[in-house]
Amino acid sequence: MTTIAFIGLGNMGGPMAANLVQAGHQVVGFDVVPALCETARAAGIAVAGSGSEAVAGAEVVITMLPAGKHVLQVWSEIVPAVPAGALLVDCSTIDVDSARRAHAVAAAAGLMSLDAPVSGGTVGAKGATLTLMVGGSPDAFARGEPILAKMGRRVVHCGEAGAGQAAKICNNMILGISMIGISEAFVLAEKLGLSHQALFDVASTSSGSCWALTTHCPVPGPVPTSAANSDYRPGFATDLMLKDLRLSQEAARSAGAATPLGAAAAALYGRFQEEGHGGEDYSAIVRFLRDGRGLA
Repeated sequence: MTTIAFIGLGNMGGPMAANLVQAGHQVVGFDVVPALCETARAAGIAVAGSGSEAVAGAEVVITMLPAGKHVLQVWSEIVPAVPAGALLVDCSTIDVDSARRAHAVAAAAGLMSLDAPVSGGTVGAKGATLTLMVGGSPDAFARGEPILAKMGRRVVHCGEAGAGQAAKICNNMILGISMIGISEAFVLAEKLGLSHQALFDVASTSSGSCWALTTHCPVPGPVPTSAANSDYRPGFATDLMLKDLRLSQEAARSAGAATPLGAAAAALYGRFQEEGHGGEDYSAIVRFLRDGRGLA
């Protein structure tokens, strides 16, 4: 049994922490939202009164926070209270520069660290089927991998500090671009008189097949578990997709990489969010395209 502190108990962090409890670990959690702390307590997580209190005695500290500025703030606050020899792991999706700065905060205190963003959404968080993309030293990864494996189906060491965030940003840029392409195809099929099922049956078993189609099909029917069957109640919200696409464009500018489709996807999802659809599943972009608003 490992003593784990988990800071950030929201839609992703809460279920991830609960899975660690179910795996037999002692988990002490903290969140600034009281209701989330109560939900965590009901899942068997001991709730601390602050982040610094949560990390006292922890062998592993995990954070799941909204943005890079939050990670840097929290790590700077808790590091003085983290026991010597503990491992710090950030599972948030943040910019690569902030991830590397967080690693530096840990290193300055003599602590090992990992950036380990996740893919798989709330369903993956609850079912412990996430993919975790990990950046950090081989020694830190060797320490963290057994813990991370309790929260996901696949744990991939992508390289040194920040490499996990780089992989996550690139992966989700692919996802956002793919969903727009799939949605455009279904809108065109509708206008050509082709049924949703017919297009899915062809595309899912031929050259048009991809994960976004077979798992998050943007129209009702072909994939019973997709958000399209529940009025686009989010598994992966548009707000989160847009955050990741904007991170990809920030990284592209910094690295001098040309990503014209990534830029176009970010712009399209930005307009979709501006119209008030940020809380809908990212696959709801099909409705934006169907109405012709994506042409503006």
